[in-house]
Amino acid sequence: MLLETPENPRPPNTNSGRIETPDSVQLRYGYWRTARPPSKGTVIILQGRAEFIEKYFETAGELREKGFDVLTFDWRGQGGSSRLLRDHYRGYVDDFDQYVMDLETIFEQIALPDCRPPFYILAHSTGSLAALMAAPRMGNRVRRMLLGSPFAGFNTAPISPGMVKFMSTTLTMVGLGEIYMAGGKNLMVKRMFAGNRLTSDQRRFERNAAYARAYPELTIGGATAAWVSAAARAIDRLWDPDFLGSIAIPTLLVGAGRDAVVSNQAIELLGRRLRAGRCVMISGAKHELLQEADIYREQLMAAFDAFVPGSAEQAAE
Repeated sequence: MLLETPENPRPPNTNSGRIETPDSVQLRYGYWRTARPPSKGTVIILQGRAEFIEKYFETAGELREKGFDVLTFDWRGQGGSSRLLRDHYRGYVDDFDQYVMDLETIFEQIALPDCRPPFYILAHSTGSLAALMAAPRMGNRVRRMLLGSPFAGFNTAPISPGMVKFMSTTLTMVGLGEIYMAGGKNLMVKRMFAGNRLTSDQRRFERNAAYARAYPELTIGGATAAWVSAAARAIDRLWDPDFLGSIAIPTLLVGAGRDAVVSNQAIELLGRRLRAGRCVMISGAKHELLQEADIYREQLMAAFDAFVPGSAEQAAE
């Protein structure tokens, strides 16, 4: 079931439910058909770490008005999907290949049988890294990917990314993978708009924070050592030349100029290294581009409109 608040109602004609992965994890999903048929295809929204479907009601509604069907889901360990630890607030995953399994399960059980092609991916942060991890297997399924604030490298100053990787890997190896690397329980409740690193839009910030108060079961806290270690391994794999060379899906990377969460230097370099990729930066924007102020968010959606074709003829160009 998808939840709503007075400030954030569900888009009309919502289809939602749960499916099970091969390793017995329950994934919660939501699906909407376009408000302006005929459908141009299905956009699959891939969330960032600690997010949940309800944060993307606005985006789903906007895409439906553009003529797209929309499918999204909660990654394992967050939102309304299965939590992986006894303490449900700990952000945890063993390996990013488990996120790839989540995406493949969504394709096999929901997208391919029930959704209308062609398929496009619109992702944020961790969801962007998961999309890149899955891309070599998705070349015959996904037509194009727009990856917002892609997690292609850590932004951990003053601590170096190498030290973060060493610390998280060491803690995991000695059996302390479940401890928080940063933050703590239910950060959304504690976070204040002033000084936040995610968005400059107070209305959207407060709209999302209202869920932490009304539905704390949707939220998680800080990342565990195991999650950070898994992310570091995924990033190392991403930068392997053979792996990069295996990604053939046309990909647009969109970075946030004032991103304090992921590395913009890594995003720009990735745009140059991907065989079918390019990169643009939205000057002045913070990390959560789809939750940002209109002046920044509209630039992201304009990039989507320019990059994601609405017809087979455009796709062939």
